[in-house]
Amino acid sequence: MHREREWPDALVNRLRLFVEMIGSAIARTRAEKAIREGADEVRRLRDKLQRENVYLQKEVKAFAGHSRLVGESAALRYVLEQAEQVAATNSNVLLLGETGTGKELMASAIHHHSPRSSRPMVRVSCAAIPETLIESELFGREKGAFTGALSRQVGRFEVAHGSTLFLDEVGELPLEVQVKLLRVLQDKQIQRLGSSKDTAVDVRIIVATNRDLERAVREKTFRDDLYYRLNVFPIRMPPLRERSEDIPPLIQTFVSEFAKSFGKRIESVDQDSIAALQRCSWPGNIREVRNAVERAMILATGPILFISPPSVSPNDADVSLRLVDAERGRIRTVLEMTGWRVRGKGGAAEILDLKPTTLESKMIKLGIARAIA
Repeated sequence: MHREREWPDALVNRLRLFVEMIGSAIARTRAEKAIREGADEVRRLRDKLQRENVYLQKEVKAFAGHSRLVGESAALRYVLEQAEQVAATNSNVLLLGETGTGKELMASAIHHHSPRSSRPMVRVSCAAIPETLIESELFGREKGAFTGALSRQVGRFEVAHGSTLFLDEVGELPLEVQVKLLRVLQDKQIQRLGSSKDTAVDVRIIVATNRDLERAVREKTFRDDLYYRLNVFPIRMPPLRERSEDIPPLIQTFVSEFAKSFGKRIESVDQDSIAALQRCSWPGNIREVRNAVERAMILATGPILFISPPSVSPNDADVSLRLVDAERGRIRTVLEMTGWRVRGKGGAAEILDLKPTTLESKMIKLGIARAIA
């Protein structure tokens, strides 16, 4: 016959106390785990905010006074129309052009008009980072990934998650880094150095180069598969010699900038100086114009600014050829914009402020003819 066992009150109380202690310990462990996870999340968000803040501060400092592309030429309007068309997409953009033509400003304009504009655009100069460090800068690294890697580092791709990554001078990337960049473009994932874990990234890529990438592909210094991935929407930034009508507004923009920073009052710019500057070939493009204006502003002692043209090439024939190329390029750009229509309202002759017969004569002289498909 089964008999109920009676437990002494003292023992029951001790057992109840023990259970309460175990429950409290479990609850405390769970609470501590939640606190640790919350603290980790706070640190992660804080680090992310700090990284974005650093990049944003650098961007503001770098682009103070240079926030827009200046000019009203047909060549500039054409590339701005291209930028507006591609900005709303997530497509890769390849910016081509000589040094100083405004490729970085164009990248900023595309990002500013994109759905990602609420977050800062992250910029990387591929030529400015040593070859041994470029991979960890782009993709990040784990602590101990290589000698000297004393801490974990988040790469630029992760910083740019949800935003735009601008890779300037992309033609300078080493071949082994080109392979990893191609993988990111294909798989939308990165791996930090020293890690086997894939991290998904949502990044819009804009790249720029002053190199002839097609030639680099032929010479095997740039991967053809990467070139085709990047060359989704190429935009050629016209050199300044193809849009000389933009020189006066550029000068005025830089004069206003330096007048404010130098504390000088300039009422006008000497018109002969402007005419002389418009005849220059400007191998350094907009950057060279800015330097010329800055030098003149430093020397200015009165309300009228005189700007000396930069030193010309000792080879006058070479300068002459460049000017001919400039005129040829400008006329061809306008003709392409108008569908090769020379005469009539909105025709190339009207835009170039030339008589139709004069324009046709120039086309013959410069060997400009529409390619037949």
